[in-house]
Amino acid sequence: MNISLNWLREFVDWTGTPEELATLLTRTGLEVGNIATRGADFPKVVIAQILEATQHPNADRLSVCRVDDGSGHPRQIVCGAKNFKVGDKVPLALPGAVLPGDFKIKVGKLRGVESEGMLCSAKELSLAADADGLLILPADAPVGQPIATLFPPETAFEIEITPNRPDWLSHVGIAREVAAFTNQPLKWTRPAAPQTTEYAGRIGNLERCPFYTLQRITGVKVGPSPDWLRQRLESVGLRSINNVVDVTNFVMLEIGQPLHAFDAAKVNGDVQVRLAGEGEKFLALDGREYTLSADDLVIADSARSLALAGVMGGEESGVTETTTEILLESAIFQTSGVRRTGRRLDLHSDSSYRFERGIDPAGVLAASARATQLILELAGGTVAGSAEVSGTEPQAPSPVALRQGKVNAVLGLELTAEEIASALSGLGLTAKEVSEIATTWGIPSHRLDLTREVDLVEEVARVVGIDRIPSKVSANPAEPTKADASYDFQIRVRGRLAGLGLSEARTSTLVSPASVWSEAEAIKLKNPLGEDQSFLRSSLIPGLLAAVERNLRYGAASVALFEIGRTFHARGREESPTLAIALTGQSRASSWRDGAAKPFDWWNLKGIIAALIPVELEWKKADAQGDLALVSTVSANGKTLGLIGQLSPAAARKLDARESVLVAEIDLSALQSIPASPVYREIPKYPATTRDIAIVVPATLPYGEIEKTLLAVREPLLVDIEPFDVFSDATGAKLAADRKSVAISLTFRAPERTLNSDEVTASVSRLRDKLKADLGAEFRE
Repeated sequence: MNISLNWLREFVDWTGTPEELATLLTRTGLEVGNIATRGADFPKVVIAQILEATQHPNADRLSVCRVDDGSGHPRQIVCGAKNFKVGDKVPLALPGAVLPGDFKIKVGKLRGVESEGMLCSAKELSLAADADGLLILPADAPVGQPIATLFPPETAFEIEITPNRPDWLSHVGIAREVAAFTNQPLKWTRPAAPQTTEYAGRIGNLERCPFYTLQRITGVKVGPSPDWLRQRLESVGLRSINNVVDVTNFVMLEIGQPLHAFDAAKVNGDVQVRLAGEGEKFLALDGREYTLSADDLVIADSARSLALAGVMGGEESGVTETTTEILLESAIFQTSGVRRTGRRLDLHSDSSYRFERGIDPAGVLAASARATQLILELAGGTVAGSAEVSGTEPQAPSPVALRQGKVNAVLGLELTAEEIASALSGLGLTAKEVSEIATTWGIPSHRLDLTREVDLVEEVARVVGIDRIPSKVSANPAEPTKADASYDFQIRVRGRLAGLGLSEARTSTLVSPASVWSEAEAIKLKNPLGEDQSFLRSSLIPGLLAAVERNLRYGAASVALFEIGRTFHARGREESPTLAIALTGQSRASSWRDGAAKPFDWWNLKGIIAALIPVELEWKKADAQGDLALVSTVSANGKTLGLIGQLSPAAARKLDARESVLVAEIDLSALQSIPASPVYREIPKYPATTRDIAIVVPATLPYGEIEKTLLAVREPLLVDIEPFDVFSDATGAKLAADRKSVAISLTFRAPERTLNSDEVTASVSRLRDKLKADLGAEFRE
């Protein structure tokens, strides 16, 4: 909605700048979207009078005019317009003037005739979007005066109105807020209601139209509106139609009550408010024909619909230049009904915008009286009898009790009763009953949104200023819970896995029987949506493998996925936060530098899991499970964390996988419970010494057992153990078929000195003895 600053000043004194007003309006709760200034404040553009006009000697469409610009020396102007006559007063742009678009005026010749300026149209002065010919000024316009005397600068605010504040949809409504927030009086008094006569039976649906009034005015003369009225409407973006229609729009913008005027001569019989017939046709003022439904409320006569109630009038009953008698409508229509009709027909207007939000019930007759007064002043005529009213005028909102303690408790302030009363009184509320406990406030009819005590608290906060409310933390910080720690841990795991190049997947909690590895372990639903969602998942691996299959079928060369979610177990009736990982394809693409591509293998998967927690992990071979042909458990500090495995070739082929498919499933609760406090180690100052050993052990012995045996010696100088080669010979030619050779690099370092060869040799000897004693290892020299 647009608000004119000059218009607003008629109702409240405002001497500040437009920007200061925008700040104040924002404080009240309004949202100011744009501030636009219009008018004709152009230097060297004056009011001139045409003294003489002759045909241009060299151009049929041009005229040569002699005009009086107030300087005492008439000027010669060449003009192309045809809508003027001698004696008319028009805008004259003198040489040196600059018009919109950076159009500079200078003395020049048009078809051989000198022109000392330019006569202007409304469009050329940015006073109208389009214009046909010159802007003809009022006959009493002072010649020689700047054009700005007739068209002073006009500032308009584009304002967004919240749905709960329909009282802001008028200049009086905005002025009322400005007055309250600046402690000034509102320079407006509600017009007295006209004399009324009860007219029963006019309204066919009182729920959709509780109150309806008609005022008949005869002998009107419809014509152009005076300049002041046109300027008022144009300042907020409305186009002038004629004096009668302009008055209805003016009153709507001034007070907030939509009005409509019918040409009484085009109304057949009595006016009725009824629901439309299904499929009934209606020709609206926008020139379009609409097909109505039985839910649409219309204003009708005995023959046809005259208006779509609260939305738009009809073209067939509209006011034109031939109209001499009008019926002025002012009414209340149900907000939801107007909204439904507008949305269904995609038909919206300034009237429907207001009716959809609710209008001031006390403004219905007041707006009718105000419009009647203006029509009589601008179009003449006579009021024919009293205003006919049908239905019952809605009652004002019920009083609301407000406690001082409630205000201060909600706002966190220490406001006195006087401060609270001053804030509410300024908004038009009246104290009805005052007690030690609470004050009961009468609610003005235009404040339909004030129904509860907390609504009044909000009004007090608006007036005294939100900035007065102290900022403080009103609640104690919550202590971290077990759930918080679990959530934070899962976030860290997600970040670590994403950093390692894995993508997160999300799969359904409900799975089919085929995705359950053990129905005894799974929980079956009593009322599943379907067979494919009949179990709660007891493992994340089947769902993650389905995601791997989809990615491979869509052409992915490599898939590295993880999922964090809950699994559900019948044993113990528990659910556990679980991590699952699936790898297949290439861990490294082929390149000219690195050679052939390298597929994901067992060591890639172990490395990913080891990266999640900085403790020593233990790996033990386990029995095959489901589609997993190779399985190993993973544990730390004696606690089992989960398993890793490799799908059988047959299961991998079902997924369209060309390489091995590796999976892992880890209990996140168990992983989180492993203490992983970081230990500070100083950067070594002294060099390390490395010795390599090669041992022959049974082919089935896991490397983990070798490393555990070495660590059991607790050799103080040993700082790192790293295998670098494994050799076996199935033929038995170079090494027994049931044996393997493992080459291990041992690193030794002392934190306070450089080791000598004898110390390192002694340490290696002790380690060799332990391997030989515990594992029966043989050494290759």
